[in-house]
Amino acid sequence: MPRQGDGDTPVELRGVGVFGKHQAFVVKEANPLNGGAPAQRLVAGALTPVDHFFVRNHGSIPRIDAAAHRLSVTGMVQRPLTLSLPDLRRQFPTVTVEAVLECAGNRRSELMALRPVPGELPWDAEAVGNAEWTGVPLAAVLAAAGVVPGALHAAFNGGDEVTKDGRRFGFGGSIPLAKATAPEVLLAFDMNGEPLRLEHGAPLRVVVPGYIGARSVKWVDEIVVSDRPSENYFQTKAYKMFPPAVTAATVDWASGKMLGEIPVNAAIADPADHAVVPAGRCVVRGYALSGAAPIVTVEVSADGGRRWQPASLQPRSSPWAWCLWDAALDLAPGAYELTVRARDARGATQPDDMAEAWNFKGYLNNARHRVRITVQS
Repeated sequence: MPRQGDGDTPVELRGVGVFGKHQAFVVKEANPLNGGAPAQRLVAGALTPVDHFFVRNHGSIPRIDAAAHRLSVTGMVQRPLTLSLPDLRRQFPTVTVEAVLECAGNRRSELMALRPVPGELPWDAEAVGNAEWTGVPLAAVLAAAGVVPGALHAAFNGGDEVTKDGRRFGFGGSIPLAKATAPEVLLAFDMNGEPLRLEHGAPLRVVVPGYIGARSVKWVDEIVVSDRPSENYFQTKAYKMFPPAVTAATVDWASGKMLGEIPVNAAIADPADHAVVPAGRCVVRGYALSGAAPIVTVEVSADGGRRWQPASLQPRSSPWAWCLWDAALDLAPGAYELTVRARDARGATQPDDMAEAWNFKGYLNNARHRVRITVQS
């Protein structure tokens, strides 16, 4: 059930009037704004339209004056920088990278059905999207600042406001310097050929292909190069992974693994769970992704995983894009459980048992995705 910011007041909101989102866009939380379009709509094309692209926020959506916006680069650098948007465009090359972003909580609702995951949003398979991001390479900006020996991380701070434990601060996080200096990581100002919209980080955001969406900090106004990860709450406490046996009552936050690279994952987008479809040829469609290596195979089963059929993979124009796939099944009348599994070029695949993926924060659910359908004559 969608919820208001404190979780006490259920709301049912659709995209009309909500930052120009499509009418199919479902708001799962009104304040802060969080929501997405049904997965069936996401796989209509390689690029996810902006009005369908999921929105994940932990605090306010700031309205920043682009003309007054400044990006500072400080910390373990030889030459601290203060850059306006025109400075970025004038001093650095502009590049475009097609890349998928996935919220770490994507497909959390399946884990919630297994065991409670209190206090978290019940994302289905819609907290993901693929877009063309245009901006300047973060590596070029860091090179201009002159990173000094011993630096290991690049931390990002955003211009929004989050309230946690009685404190107000901007959302933030960090990535290893080795990733920050990779050519695919951008300071982006355009999305799908148009200027970033407010809800997606205008006027400037970080885009970190291959990493959880939380590391692609929106409304970025500060980069701090350091020998340690960010001390922001969303790096040191939130967005950490724990084994299934750990609970909110027993957690030792210092022992958690900071989330970064996204694991191999695949989901069935069409038909939807509990759909009723006619007998005969049934085309199953979905997406697959991996932060480590290209997807090489996707297989679909119509009997819960006993027999598998290879899916056709659509060509990708970028190694950081998602992989759309489809498979045609011949189904007689009856009840079916459709299942999908993917494998990437490193040999990584998805766990069969949902219990292996469960964690008390509901992060990185990459167990085999299943939908139940009824086929009628």
